[in-house]
Amino acid sequence: MSNTVKATWQGNMHFTAETKEGVINLDASEEFGGTDQGLRSKSLMLTSLAGCTGMDLGSLIKKMRIEVDGITIVVTAKLTDQHPKIYQSTHIAYHFTGIDLDREKLTKAVNISVDRYCGVIAMFRAFSEVTIEINFDY
Repeated sequence: MSNTVKATWQGNMHFTAETKEGVINLDASEEFGGTDQGLRSKSLMLTSLAGCTGMDLGSLIKKMRIEVDGITIVVTAKLTDQHPKIYQSTHIAYHFTGIDLDREKLTKAVNISVDRYCGVIAMFRAFSEVTIEINFDY
């Protein structure tokens, strides 16, 4: 299966990117010659990672019949100092909210996503040290 993205220049640093799922704007900050009309490429990578593992969890909590009120995923990454700047380390913090959370099942679901299902995490591991933490909030 292949994926295709078509990016069309809108001027300066602004591009529109089209996929079969929709259109997004990409742009740089004014500091780097853009006009802040869209998302940054590197932040989109982190967004993709959060979305990938989050969708895994959405599916897994349903299959595993886990009761949870909310899930928040916070991805923080550190860039290298040298060009090309890449993410040298990436940290994924999972925050689950609810009453009587099944910590064991939720931890298992996270580990299944991180170790088996999330292709974006697997790709990140090719260039970045990936760490996780799991938090249970009431």
